[in-house]
Amino acid sequence: MLTSKAPDDSSAPDGRDRPAPPLSWRAVLFWLIGITAVLAVTGLVLGRETRPAPFLIAVPALIAGRGTVRQTAVASIWTTVVIAASLFDTPLGTIGADAAVVVFAVLFNGLSVARAAQRVHREKEIARLRSAAAALQRQLLRPFPLVTDQLLVHGLYQPVEEDSRVGGDVYEVVASPYGSRVFIADVQGKGLPAISAAFAVLSAFREAAVAEPTLTAVVDALEEAVLRHNSFAAQVGERERFVTALVLGIDSEPEVQVINCGHVPPVLLHSERAGPVLRADPCVPLGLDSLAPEPRTVEWFTFPHEGTLLLCTDGVTEARDPSGTFYPIEKRAAGWGDILPKDVPAAVYRDLRRHTAGTPTDDTALLVLRRRGALDL
Repeated sequence: MLTSKAPDDSSAPDGRDRPAPPLSWRAVLFWLIGITAVLAVTGLVLGRETRPAPFLIAVPALIAGRGTVRQTAVASIWTTVVIAASLFDTPLGTIGADAAVVVFAVLFNGLSVARAAQRVHREKEIARLRSAAAALQRQLLRPFPLVTDQLLVHGLYQPVEEDSRVGGDVYEVVASPYGSRVFIADVQGKGLPAISAAFAVLSAFREAAVAEPTLTAVVDALEEAVLRHNSFAAQVGERERFVTALVLGIDSEPEVQVINCGHVPPVLLHSERAGPVLRADPCVPLGLDSLAPEPRTVEWFTFPHEGTLLLCTDGVTEARDPSGTFYPIEKRAAGWGDILPKDVPAAVYRDLRRHTAGTPTDDTALLVLRRRGALDL
């Protein structure tokens, strides 16, 4: 029996990079006392003219980048008191000069506390947006595996989740009277408006995939959905968006129908060889049909029973290594022949992390399609 669970951060393949944890009080006190002690010893060795003010004044600003508001305030009070004490022990020459240094320290440290408060508020807002985005994604996208009479589909979807840069990658697999319809798309742009467009096109696919007898009619319905969404978006001042998409129709026959609307083409893994399956140039993305010289057409290719079909978004193919080289999915896919299809998504994500020397900088969506009945599913 096949089971699945909704994806969350804890079950992400190979883990996920977390935000840096806040400073501990032990670390704050260690740096405050340590830097003060070093400066004091340095002053004794180099002479009384060596003053700690230019060095200590920067400590609260550094703590404000990672610490809490309270930690930054404690560091500010500490440095102000130490600077005032050093001036009392070794005055600058006039009371006005000493007072100016103390006032400058108070003002600069106050700015550090304000910066820490602003950063903490921003982080809370980002966490709220991430939580809302995660809830929306759970409602939009079904967890893997996805099963129809013809297909068993494994996959992954890993959003970047930096600030409000929620991605618009979507996917769906629908069992229809005309066979299995498969959909993967990438909405232009980021943020909650991209999710709105993604919801519009995904809802349209779920309805059209069951109702429309031909693949071209399904794509026409998606085009109309994007145009309607853009019309509503324009009324409220939002930018219009286009959507790259790949729509497939798969039944029990070896031949598969596909319409490529400006999307990353599929890759077929068969007999330890991997390669593209489409020969024609892609059609225009959804939302741009009026710019196309010709209507979108269906292309056919062979999807053998023992083959594995990989669909992905440009978050996979355009992932770059430190030298700027794109991720070579066809070359890497040739080495996945001995990996079970259900394990391919995690293997791809680990490989992407190695290729990018960290976490990929764009949303990562991948579908791994196998025909039902293969022994290695």
